[in-house]
This record gives sequence, structure tokens and C-alpha cells, in this order.
Amino acid sequence: MSYARRHGLKPLGAGIGLRREFYARLPETSRALDWVEIIPENFLTLGGRPQRALDACVERWPVLPHGVALNIGGPEPLDEDYLSGLKALVERVDAPFFSDHLCYSRLRGAYLHDLLPLPFSEEAVEHVVPRVREVKERVGRPFLLENPSYYARMPGGTLDEADFLRHVAEEADCGLLLDVNNVYVNARNHGYDPRAFLDALPLERVVQIHLAGHEQQPDVIIDTHGAPVCDEVWSLYRYVLERTGPVSTLLEWDQDIPSLEAVLDEADRARAVLAEVEAR
Repeated sequence: MSYARRHGLKPLGAGIGLRREFYARLPETSRALDWVEIIPENFLTLGGRPQRALDACVERWPVLPHGVALNIGGPEPLDEDYLSGLKALVERVDAPFFSDHLCYSRLRGAYLHDLLPLPFSEEAVEHVVPRVREVKERVGRPFLLENPSYYARMPGGTLDEADFLRHVAEEADCGLLLDVNNVYVNARNHGYDPRAFLDALPLERVVQIHLAGHEQQPDVIIDTHGAPVCDEVWSLYRYVLERTGPVSTLLEWDQDIPSLEAVLDEADRARAVLAEVEAR
């Protein structure tokens, strides 16, 4: 049985992120939209425009928190204050699940403002698994981990990336937020077959998908979330859905943010693909 079915989680359709640029217009849009994702760090201190925008979205759509500061792979203890605030926010928006990244983002008490990769090793699995279990227990909702993009393999790796993700998800019994753009970016940068990588994942644990754009440079692809989704990523998205069935899908756009209509157009395209898969 899939992770989503065990936890009573149904596909939500296609969503977009509540970004500052959309605080005024998103809650009032008449366009089709199925759900909204928030970066919880932007809403842990409630008040003002962010609070009003969040409240308005909660009235219309499911809202899912997707964090960037949990530091699940870091060497320091999990931040008690952060977890308390996250639990309160998850409960406040009544999120069916929440997510963060399989990475580390803090060192010696300082936030690094980046999502840095872990070594793909048994030791890293043993370190991360009890921390994931602690987060699940503290927050009390199903928890997903996202596969991050990375530009260098960390020393000490003994596992393939897909095996590393599988071990963490299965041993911690958490869900996966599959970032299809990250799969494409990593596959191109590190020279592996993205479809073979996807086939090696525990796809029955995928509860949510991220789609985003990237920047092609002469010798590397940068995961920017600042462009439309490319055709190759759309193709990988269909490849995943053919194996999983419909999955809650988010269109991420965090840099060079265009009009709300342009982002909703991308969400419409994802919704159309989801409908095709469901019809089959």
C-alpha cells in the first residue's frame, strides 16, 4: 500500500506557491487553482500582509507548508523553537502533510541560507532517520522529504543517490516530495539516466511533486526556479505519473517571478497532464 493511502492522503491537483509578489492578487483570483504551498519560515511570525494573505488562502484552498530551515541532516540537535512554531503553523492551516529537504542548512548555529547535500552513506542514513522520526512525532502529521539539487558529491558516499533516498524514506517511514526538475538537473550535471534513477526510487512513497525551471550554463545546469518548466522535465513528469498515478503537483517559481497569470498557466498545464493520467 502506498504511503499516501496509508495516511488517507488524496491527490490535491495542481498548486502554486504563495509568494510575496502574489499576496494581494492570489487570494482574489478567479483562475482555477487546487491548493497553495507556503514557505513556513515566512509565516512563523504572524501579522501584517503575510498573515492576511495566508488567512485568505486558507479560506479557499488546502495549504501545505514546505520548509527550508529544518536542517534534518545537520550535526546539531533539531531546533526546539522552530519545531514548536512549525507544529503550530501546520495545525493552524490544518495541513494534511508538510515537507522539507533532505539536506543540511545550518552549521555551528548559523543558518547557511542554502540547501547543502549530505554524503550518500550508511552513516548519514543512521543520523537522519531518528531525526525524521522525531519531527514526525513532534509535529504529528505525515512528513515528506524532498530530493535536493546538488553540484558536488560529498566525500564519504557509499550509496547511490536513489539508494540513499530509499533507505532514509523506508527506515524513517516518511513520504517523498519528488522534485522532478532536481532529478533532471542532477542527472545532467552528474551524468546519469534520470529515468533509471526514478525507477530505482520507492515511488509508492511519492505524495507530492515539484516542477520548476532552471538555467543552462556552458558547463552546468543551475536549479534556479526562475523559468518555465522545460519540455524534458514535462516528459519526466509524465514518466513518473505513469507509474504513480495522479500526485499533488506544485509549480515552483521563486526568482524572476513573472505575472500571476503566467505561473497559473504553468499550473494549468500540470493539471491537464494529471487529468490525462487519471482518465487512463
